[in-house]
Formats: sequence, structure tokens, C-alpha cells
Amino acid sequence: MNILLYITTVLIWGTTWLALKWQLGVTAIPFSIAGRFLLAAFIMLTYLLLRKKLTIPKGEVLRLILLQGLFLFCCNFLCFYTASAWIPSGLIAVIFSTSTLWNALSARFIFHKQIQPKVWQGGGLGLVGLLFLFWPEISAHSASINVLKGLGLALLGTLFFSSGNLISARLQTLGATPLQTNGWAMLCGASVLLVGSLFSGLSWQIDPSPRYWGALVYLAFFGSVIGFTAYLMLVGRIGAERAAYSTVLFPIVALNLSVWFEGYHWSLSGLFGLGLVIAGNILVFYRPASKSRDGIGVLKTNA
Repeated sequence: MNILLYITTVLIWGTTWLALKWQLGVTAIPFSIAGRFLLAAFIMLTYLLLRKKLTIPKGEVLRLILLQGLFLFCCNFLCFYTASAWIPSGLIAVIFSTSTLWNALSARFIFHKQIQPKVWQGGGLGLVGLLFLFWPEISAHSASINVLKGLGLALLGTLFFSSGNLISARLQTLGATPLQTNGWAMLCGASVLLVGSLFSGLSWQIDPSPRYWGALVYLAFFGSVIGFTAYLMLVGRIGAERAAYSTVLFPIVALNLSVWFEGYHWSLSGLFGLGLVIAGNILVFYRPASKSRDGIGVLKTNA
């Protein structure tokens, strides 16, 4: 089951970054995000209602769901959508893969878990890899300011994502299922975005193009309902730090889509940087070989 959840997460989230980019333009970013999560919340909560499994969150569960909605389905995506206006979606996916490091750091400072040396080593490799990956864009002085803005927002969005991970892990220890908590949290996040947009005076203009609506449906159903549920199920089964291992491969999917649809060009610096990011992620989750009864070493896996 862990392998199935992992593959599902990689394939879906490897393609959602491009769909996210396709929503930019006519419609204000907060409305695009709110529409995505309102549709996803409706699908999930309706499914639970029809199966007579829908419950109203109360007490600590309700408070945590409100926080999860704010971090995971509001602030997180405000950062990512805005960053997509300045840097290719594939590069944002690579930045997002550093969530392995942020999950470990968050667990250290919030839950006081000890951070193993290899987490620091892997995180260091990943951050150096990001520098190499972005160097061609940063070195182009005319685009450096916007690139740095996009990089900073993508990192901030990843930090919000990591915080939402830990909240989801806590909710599952309280017996709340991801399908239930995601539905309510998406509704909360979308409501915050709509209220904030109302008071900020943003235009309510909606993009009528088929590409925009196709991206919205794909992001709502596959990216949100299936993708987030599969990922947060992994969080509950193997922990936030290990679940983030699914971010190792989907940046490769996203970057190759950027080559085809956004005109992204590979460079030696970029390839080297991507290799460092992937190596850093693998280092974080590497388990030393243990000897079996017949003396043959086997590699322990998280699956």
C-alpha cells in the first residue's frame, strides 16, 4: 500500500505544477485557489455524507483543522501560485522537494525530535543543489530580482506545507482520517481566501478558457482529492519525514514538462543541481544494509 500511495503521489504531483501555471492570468490568484479547494472539498465531503461517515469536527480536532486549512490550503498555495509567475513550474517543484529538510526541522522545534546528522548533510546538499539549479537565471541580471522573489516565495510555501504536514500527522494520531480532515481543511482554507479577497477588493473576473477550467478540474480532483489524500495517508502510515521522500522523483516529471510546455532549457549547472537535490533527499532516507540469515546484505526500505 505504501508503494501504491508513493507512486500515485509522484505521478499526480509531478504534473500539477504545470496545471497550476495554466491558471495564471485573467482570474485573481486567490480566486483560482479558492475555486480549486471549494470544488475538492465539495467532492470529499459529499462522498463522506453519502457514505454516512461525515462528522463535524470539535475541540482540538477543529482547531487543528483550521490551522491545517490556513497553512496547507491557503498560505502555501498563495506562495506557489505567485512564484509561478516568475519562475518555471518545474523549478518550483524542485524547491518543494526540500520539504524533507523542513519537515525534519519542524519536527525538531515543535515536537523536540532529534535530528540525525544525515538530515543536516542531505539538507545541505539540497540547498547547494538549488543554488546550482537557479544559477543560470540568477546570473542573468535582468531577471535576477524576479527569480529571487519566486525562489523566496517557493521556499516560504514549502515551509507552510511542512507545517501542514505535521498538523495532519497530529490529527491522524487523534483518530481523524485524511479524507475527513482534508475536506474540512480545504473548505476552511478556501473560505479564508474568499473573505480576504472580498475585503481586498480584487476583481471577480473568471477566465472562460477551456484550458483554465480543465486545469481547475484536474487540480481539484486529481491534485487535491486524490493527491493530497494519498500523500497524507503516507504521512499517517510512515511519518511526515519519510512521506516527504515522495518529493524526490516528481521534480523530474515537472521539469521535463517545463521543457515541453514552458521552454525551460537544461544546463550543466541545472543538471548538476538537480542531482544534488535528489542525492540530498536520498541521503536523508537512506537506511544502512542489514544482514539476513544467509549473510547477504539487504537494504531496509520505508515501504
